[in-house]
Amino acid sequence: MSGNSLRATGYGAPEFLTLQELPERARMNLPDTSWDYLAGGSETETTYLRNRLSLDSLAFRPRVCNDVSKVDVTGKFMGLKRRLPVFLAPIGSLESFASGGGVAAARGAEAFGVDHMVSSVTQPDMETIAGNVNQPTLFQLYVRGDDSFVDDHVKRAVDCGFRAFAVTVDTAHYSRRERDIIKRFLPAGRARGANRTGHNFQMAWNWEKVKRFKDKHSIPLILKGIATAEDAAIAVEHGVDCVYVSNHGGRQLDYGRGAIDVLPEVVNAVGGKAEIAVDGGFCRGTDIVKAMILGANAVGLGRMQGYALAAGGEPGLVRMLELLERECEIALGLLGVTSFAELDQTYITTAPPVLSPGPFAAFPHLKWPRHNEF
Repeated sequence: MSGNSLRATGYGAPEFLTLQELPERARMNLPDTSWDYLAGGSETETTYLRNRLSLDSLAFRPRVCNDVSKVDVTGKFMGLKRRLPVFLAPIGSLESFASGGGVAAARGAEAFGVDHMVSSVTQPDMETIAGNVNQPTLFQLYVRGDDSFVDDHVKRAVDCGFRAFAVTVDTAHYSRRERDIIKRFLPAGRARGANRTGHNFQMAWNWEKVKRFKDKHSIPLILKGIATAEDAAIAVEHGVDCVYVSNHGGRQLDYGRGAIDVLPEVVNAVGGKAEIAVDGGFCRGTDIVKAMILGANAVGLGRMQGYALAAGGEPGLVRMLELLERECEIALGLLGVTSFAELDQTYITTAPPVLSPGPFAAFPHLKWPRHNEF
């Protein structure tokens, strides 16, 4: 077990000793409007709740009497070895949660040893974020212009040194996020992306545009927002380098499936021809292990990133990643393996969830209510 991981056991550790303390502190630090933007979903929040429910409906099948005295929780994503097979998912209003916004997230990710996917609608801009780290990693674009708009962002990303470029494809229409609407609140990131004329280009972005991108640009392409085997297969046919399974954290189409329920069919459709990322409700180390068992290469952290930044800024973000690392080490060791590579689907099965579905079912010891009122 690494010395870095021992920092997350709680012995002589900083103020956050468990992951649940991060949303708890974030709730104390954030105004109601920013909290609802971070913690809420679209319309009835059914997709949002299913993300957690689907994870809680999977159970482990551990093996014993194996030597697990040394456990390796590193992963590899988009060509680089990472300290943990996770990355910080793109968030459009990071400056609402911590001073420095995208710079704080990028620095925290780099300090720990994972990727940060920079959103095109967060602040500051990509050049400023890239200039504050040794090596920028991933960039994500909302399409708000014609082909030249996309080309310009690709050039800027390449010039900054980003190694892969993501396009979000599940926001052809804006969802109705009723927590925000009730409070008459328009998050900063959404305001920046709400240009109706520009958004028409996102509505019209299609598979021909994907082909054009691959024909014109050499930077690896990630398609974020894939939710079916059919679209995963088409993405692979178009040469997409990474299929990113996501329902936008339950913030776009309501009554969708939980993200991890989608993952197996996408893995089968991709057939090893592209890397696979997934996000949607992942809060614990055991969640990450489940995704890896089912075939993901990396797991995106959205809300946990926001909670950590709101709770403790850049140090809070690093602490969250340390705690996840320790939980992964424990889970792998108790499953009887020494690395993610040793896992296969014999280590997992389905089982009824113990807790009612709720946004914070992963944190049953929270001191405030755990269901829809939060």
